[in-house]
Amino acid sequence: MTEPQIDKSAPAIDVQELHKYFGDNEVLKGIDFHVDNGQVVCVVGPSGSGKSTLLRCVNLLETPTSGRIFVEGVEITDPDIEVDKVRARIGIVFQAFNLFPHLSVLRNLTIAQQRVKGRSKEESAEVARRNLDKVGLADKIDAYPAHLSGGQQQRVAIARALSMDPDMMLFDEPTSALDPELVGDVLAVMKNLAEEGMTMMVVTHEMGFAREVGDKLVFMDGGVIVEEGRPADVLSHPQHERTQLFLSKVL
Repeated sequence: MTEPQIDKSAPAIDVQELHKYFGDNEVLKGIDFHVDNGQVVCVVGPSGSGKSTLLRCVNLLETPTSGRIFVEGVEITDPDIEVDKVRARIGIVFQAFNLFPHLSVLRNLTIAQQRVKGRSKEESAEVARRNLDKVGLADKIDAYPAHLSGGQQQRVAIARALSMDPDMMLFDEPTSALDPELVGDVLAVMKNLAEEGMTMMVVTHEMGFAREVGDKLVFMDGGVIVEEGRPADVLSHPQHERTQLFLSKVL
């Protein structure tokens, strides 16, 4: 296996000619996509358009059928590369919170730090406290997931990802499973991360967030990127008929 040579001057994410089939169904049809360092790219589109599959391919949770994916200059699709070394630089937050229900919030945040990063109990707890404070949940450190609201669980999931010191964060519809009144707290945490310069790829239905926080908006439909540009431009003056139709239903 080859040790990945990270290049911080390269794009954070660079996807080239990406195809993905599930059986005979081609879900991604030659995607070219990139995210620069420090950039927030929001990916929108109807259900089944390939958004989440694209995101999951970025750290090989889904294996591309063909095409190449580079993360900070390292080709993660190279079979000889140590994928886990590259993955360690990518935080990911899903629609489902995926917290360990039998572990406290603190333990949810420290277990991977200790096993993957090799941090001591004391250091991992300090990192956990710092990130729980960042998401406004310092007082929930001893709670268990069942005692938290959905919004609080999602903020814990974000803090857990941040505790691994990622260079970038992937968000796969992080608010779609939440009650409407809980969405704002999660989006506020994500907005703060963006303001701190975190590189982010966000699959979302939250058009207000995309307009306010995103540097680039990508509209996908039918496994292709139909349109992309500055969020304000795409949302206010979509150029493609498919984009216009989609936005007329969600705005």
